[in-house]
Amino acid sequence: MKFTETNLNGVFIVEPTVYGDHRGWFMETFSQSNYKEVGINLNFVQDNHSFSAVKGTLRGLHYQLNPKAQTKLVRCTKGAIYDVAVDIRKGSPTYGQWIGTKLSEENKKQLLVPKGFAHAFMTLTDDVEVQYKVDEKYSPENDRGIIWNDPEIAIEWPVDISPILSEKDKKAPMLKDAENNFVYGV
Repeated sequence: MKFTETNLNGVFIVEPTVYGDHRGWFMETFSQSNYKEVGINLNFVQDNHSFSAVKGTLRGLHYQLNPKAQTKLVRCTKGAIYDVAVDIRKGSPTYGQWIGTKLSEENKKQLLVPKGFAHAFMTLTDDVEVQYKVDEKYSPENDRGIIWNDPEIAIEWPVDISPILSEKDKKAPMLKDAENNFVYGV
């Protein structure tokens, strides 16, 4: 596995080693020992799988408050997405900054989004499946969000259409108004 840290401390693009021949291919999507070798200690407790039927579907920006914050390891197993992490740790030198990358069934890349970051993705194709591991179970009382088009964050979404959003995501607050108990370095 290849780990590339982004300009946001703790956010990694992970590229599994793919072994292929005339029969197809094989890869490890997660290996705890490989993560430990680069100093990342995770204990995933749940796997999630989502399906989006239409190109331009946007899910996010989502996060859970402490003490139920989640680290996510995201991959796209069918179609393609633009995956985004936003630093929401108060006092961070990269507070409000974001990183975006294409994840697809072809490139097999993954994005590791640690606690203290909001996460979203937009589908780049129809019929998209996304799978992700989390190190904390879903907690409805700690579930929060930030509006996808907050001008303070200014994410450059790659699909120039009005996104398809859930009612919850349409009503999400801007970063400056969002409930947030993440503090950089704590």
